[in-house]
Amino acid sequence: MKFIEQFNRSFPFLVVGCALLSLVYPQGFIWFSGSWITFGLGGIMLGMGLTLQWKDFDQVFKTPLWVGCGLLLQFTIMPFLGWGLAILFELPPFFAVGLILVASCPGGTASNVIAYLAEANLALSVTMTTISTIAAVVMTPLLTNYLSGSYLEVDAMGLFISTLKVVLFPLVLGVLLNRFLPRITKKIIPFAPPVAVLLITLIVASIIGQGKEIILTSGFRLIGAIMVLHLLGFLLGYFISKIIFKNKAVSRTIAIEVGMQNSGLGAVLARENFTNPSTAIPSAMSSLVHSIYGSIFASMVKRINQKK
Repeated sequence: MKFIEQFNRSFPFLVVGCALLSLVYPQGFIWFSGSWITFGLGGIMLGMGLTLQWKDFDQVFKTPLWVGCGLLLQFTIMPFLGWGLAILFELPPFFAVGLILVASCPGGTASNVIAYLAEANLALSVTMTTISTIAAVVMTPLLTNYLSGSYLEVDAMGLFISTLKVVLFPLVLGVLLNRFLPRITKKIIPFAPPVAVLLITLIVASIIGQGKEIILTSGFRLIGAIMVLHLLGFLLGYFISKIIFKNKAVSRTIAIEVGMQNSGLGAVLARENFTNPSTAIPSAMSSLVHSIYGSIFASMVKRINQKK
C-alpha cells in the first residue's frame, strides 16, 4: 500500500514526463485513442464513485458557504478567463473552443492529490470535486455553448449527452456499487486512485502525441494562454476566498479546485463533439500546466509550514 501511495503522489511528474516523452516517441502512446480514451475517463469516474459514500456529502451541509463559493468561482473565473485569453492570444478557432471547453470543466481528481500534498482541507476538496463534477453535466455544455458560439457551432445537446455518459452514469454506478456491494468495493477502492493516475496519464500523452506536429509548429500561443489561465485560477481562487473566509486551509483548497480542471473530461468532450481533433489539445496541455503549478503550490506551502 505504501507503493500505491507513493505512486499516487507522483501523479504530476508522471503526467509531465509521459507527455514530454510522447513528443519524442508518440508511437508509445497514440495507440490509446478513440474509444479507449472515452472508456478511460469512464473508468476514472467509476473509480471516483467507488470511493464515495453518502456521508461524504455531509460536508455540503456543514460548510455550505465554502462549497458554494468554490463552485461559484470554479464556473465563473475559469470559463470567462478562458474566453478572454482566447481573444487576447488570438488563438485559432479550434484552439479557442478547446481552451474555453477545458476552462468550463469541473475540478479533476488530481486536485485531491495536490490538496493532500498542500496540507489543505482534503474533505472539502473531495466534496467540491464531486459536486462540481455533478454540476458540470449542465454547466460545462451551457458555458461552452455560450462562450464559444462566435468561434464554431457548438452542439450543446451533444455535449450534455456526452457529459452524462462519461461522467454522471459511471459516477452514480460507482456510488451504488459501494452502497450495495461494500465487501467487493472495499477490496477494489485502494487501487482506484493509481488506476485513475495511469488512465489520465495515457489520455494526456496520447493526445499530445497525436497533436505533436501542430503543437511544435503553432502551439506556443496556446501554451502561453494556458499558463496564464491556470496561474490566474490559482491566484484568484486563493485571494478571493482568503478575503471572504480568512482561513488559509480553505483558501488553499479553493485555489487548487479552481486552478485545476478535469482535463480528461475536456479531452473526451472535444473528441466526441468536434470534428477537428486539435480541439482536444488544449485539454491535454492544460493537464501538464496545472500539474506543474499544483506541485509548485504544494511545495511552497510545505516550505512555509516548515519555517513556522
